[in-house]
Amino acid sequence: MNDKERIEELRRLLHEHNRRYYIQNDPIISDQEFDALMNELQTLEQRHPELYDANSPTQRVGSDLNGNFEQVEHKYPMLSLSNTYNEHDVASWYDSVKRGLKGETFEICCEIKFDGLSISLIYVDGRLIRGVTRGDGIHGDDVTANVRTIRSIPLVLQPGGDYPKEFEIRGEVLMPWSVFERLNLEREKAEEPLFANPRNAASGTLKSLSSKLVASRNLDSYLYYLLGDDVPCDGHYENMQKAAEWGFKISDAMRKVGSLSEIFDYIRYWDVERKNLPVATDGIVLKVNSLRQQRILGYTAKSPRWAIAYKFKAERACTKLTDIKYQVGRTGQITPVACLDEVQISGTSVRRATLNNEDFMKKMDLHIGDYVYVEKGGEIIPKIVGVAYDKRDDNIKPATFITHCPECGSELVRYEGEAAYYCPNDSGCPPQIKGRIEHFIARKAMNIDSIGPETVDEYYRRGLISNFADLYEIKIEDINGDGNRERSARKVLNGINASKTVPFERVVFALGIRFVGETSAKLIARHFKNMDALMEATEEELKDVDGIGDVIARSVVDYFASEKNRMIVERLKKYGLQMSVVSSSEDNGSDKLAGMNIVISGVFANHTRDEYKAMIEKHGGKNVSSISSKTTFVLAGEKMGPSKLQKAESLGVKIVDEDTFLKMLM
Repeated sequence: MNDKERIEELRRLLHEHNRRYYIQNDPIISDQEFDALMNELQTLEQRHPELYDANSPTQRVGSDLNGNFEQVEHKYPMLSLSNTYNEHDVASWYDSVKRGLKGETFEICCEIKFDGLSISLIYVDGRLIRGVTRGDGIHGDDVTANVRTIRSIPLVLQPGGDYPKEFEIRGEVLMPWSVFERLNLEREKAEEPLFANPRNAASGTLKSLSSKLVASRNLDSYLYYLLGDDVPCDGHYENMQKAAEWGFKISDAMRKVGSLSEIFDYIRYWDVERKNLPVATDGIVLKVNSLRQQRILGYTAKSPRWAIAYKFKAERACTKLTDIKYQVGRTGQITPVACLDEVQISGTSVRRATLNNEDFMKKMDLHIGDYVYVEKGGEIIPKIVGVAYDKRDDNIKPATFITHCPECGSELVRYEGEAAYYCPNDSGCPPQIKGRIEHFIARKAMNIDSIGPETVDEYYRRGLISNFADLYEIKIEDINGDGNRERSARKVLNGINASKTVPFERVVFALGIRFVGETSAKLIARHFKNMDALMEATEEELKDVDGIGDVIARSVVDYFASEKNRMIVERLKKYGLQMSVVSSSEDNGSDKLAGMNIVISGVFANHTRDEYKAMIEKHGGKNVSSISSKTTFVLAGEKMGPSKLQKAESLGVKIVDEDTFLKMLM
């Protein structure tokens, strides 16, 4: 792989990890692994300036923008900090500050780095007027109504205080460990997915559309930076002590030091003591204390030179592996899960850890009864990272992967080129059957929101359903039972009937064909136009679809080669589901945008971004995410991303506002 290919691969990976971290709240790598990828990309881009891309992950701060909230421009950009994981890099940063200040004496403010959701709070005349998330660093989501429910954030400051007429104070919104554990216990009892860590839980809560829900979650906050044209002191530490006097929650762990050795003392102390804190932390933040000196040092493209974050290494614990359980997924994939003696890591009790697959187990040479090292890197789901071989009992035996399905007893198979084992009994294995039905009813598939996993389980146990086509056979008396559930029964049936209007693209996705995700289902549906053509498509015909490769093509052919699957699809046809793409004449579409590549950017007044994307596709255009020389125009709303605007102007790409765009479709 040459440098150009590696740059493209790194950009793709980092965009995906940014999306998972900030949008989905579902990170799959640690902060240290992310930073390593980012550093590699920065090095390669510096080596190849001709490959500059304004949309590269190195040119932006990760985003947590949510289309459900009004987006607000930050008066002062909320930039991320450079990260380091060792004392040598801290010393290098300290030396760079010395050089930048040309011999001036300086002090460093040491602070705990709380692991929550960044928030900016705006006060005017001592009253909270706005709370905004970091977003992309330039714009954030206005979550003021939700912020008002957090009791540690003052709504009104004491009158007569010496605070400025207008100022901004920044910090973290957090979910305490005690609240997090209680919430996950409640979700486990309700058979809902568990939050991976308190940061995810806090983020998901603060961006809820229900302020009542936010209030019930007992979020907390710590504030750590004061901004404004009239802040009281030149010293950052002194400003935060003032803020504490005004009624803000400021960590009493904040310290001002004057030497590198004092910084290291602070880091080493809190690397141990943080485990006793009531909230999650993931490092230490170091800031030059003087605001005047901060201005002298200035900023790089994405972070201040006057501050740095020292990230603690992933917390590790040693505990006993007592057993290995095996879970069966919707596709029949078998996932091994380690059962452990309970151990405390990063403030939570850990009893289970992922093992990935058989190859991982063999590589670790795992034995039941081994003492294993477990990490929660970045507070993500625990994983086994090593074995204490010196503690191994000679009498214990190696862990061997199961050969038969733990649910139905079928012999497992391992397909060529894959690391996982599968249960082939897709029509008789309960977790697979229920998993496919749950996928079918999901919001992005058939969107039958009147039914949840627990209802699927009940209907399956009662024999009402054995596949998703059976949903359309359910009668009200099947659900109503003793006559006391008529209202909920009608709601279920109404939801099932409403799903018959779901577009063909989502019907294809809802079938649960292996490897066929939401995007590939849309590509396939629009190419073949109807279910009959898709069912008869050959592997070569499928590979002719732009974006569909060998693996997906083979999977689609295999799916429709099954007589059972074909019978289910025929039943869905009979029940009246959408089995073809609605033509332009039927949905008032046109070819007015045919052949055009269109980028959407900004906030719109007349329609949502998703609605504009649907319009573009309906009228023959193509939505693209990044601007290039092939872009026809940019559909721009208010607060268009500055990097996109710069790129468009440099390439001479036309900017179209939404009123002009809507006139184009008339």
